[in-house]
Amino acid sequence: MKIVSENRCHGGVQGVYSHASDSTAGDMTFGLFLPEEASQGPVPVLWYLSGLTCTHENAMTKAGAQGWAAEQGIALVFPDTSPRGEDVADDDAYDLGKGAGFYVNATQTPWAPHFRMWDYLADELPTLLGREFAIDLERQAITGHSMGGHGALTLAMGLPGRFRSVSAFAPIANPTQSAWGQKQLNAYLGDDKGQWSKHDASLQMAEVGFDGPVLIDQGSADQFLDLLRPETLAEAMVRRRQEGLLRMQKGYDHSYFFMASFMEDHVTFAAEALYT
Repeated sequence: MKIVSENRCHGGVQGVYSHASDSTAGDMTFGLFLPEEASQGPVPVLWYLSGLTCTHENAMTKAGAQGWAAEQGIALVFPDTSPRGEDVADDDAYDLGKGAGFYVNATQTPWAPHFRMWDYLADELPTLLGREFAIDLERQAITGHSMGGHGALTLAMGLPGRFRSVSAFAPIANPTQSAWGQKQLNAYLGDDKGQWSKHDASLQMAEVGFDGPVLIDQGSADQFLDLLRPETLAEAMVRRRQEGLLRMQKGYDHSYFFMASFMEDHVTFAAEALYT
């Protein structure tokens, strides 16, 4: 593992690190904020998964999460959204390939050799964090935005017992029925739609739910609202009687200004679960 940068931040350290990944067969970069308490021993951790076109850097520099995490004494992890490198397959469109990993293990050509983001986030990166940093892997929560909200929800429901809470900002909530999802799931996983369902938060909510609290924030002025389909997730939550809250935030769009406006709520929400 290599240190790319480390900066003092809200009494703790905001670092950026790179390492060779077995899952993605290439180098990966991630951001990690450690609060001051990490100098005394392992601290709980909140994962933040970013959306289409983003890297580890977007939320790390725009979401304003570190100050709230420092108040709560929790770490923040900012993974990348896809594998990178000259030998990694890509597409001319912004919503497929690099920056658009969709947090799945690809099975189709040309994506399969590198696009294994599920394994990277479920197994490899947590193991690395627990080995190299003062991170308490018994206390994890997860959140994310857009494609990252999709990833947060599907990982939380697909890894029972791993996360104490899950939240999301404007998640892609029903990708099997949306142009933001059908294209990518077909490209990465093929035309067997039976393989798609575990990567659809609405379908997973209906089938298995989440054993913990859920918080979803969605802007009412989101320009991508029809692609996100939050109403399908809301219906699944109600039918399952899922512990949780889906809030329509009047006038907010899909930008980082939206996330920054409600980041305190999401960090506090995670901290309440992490310290219970």
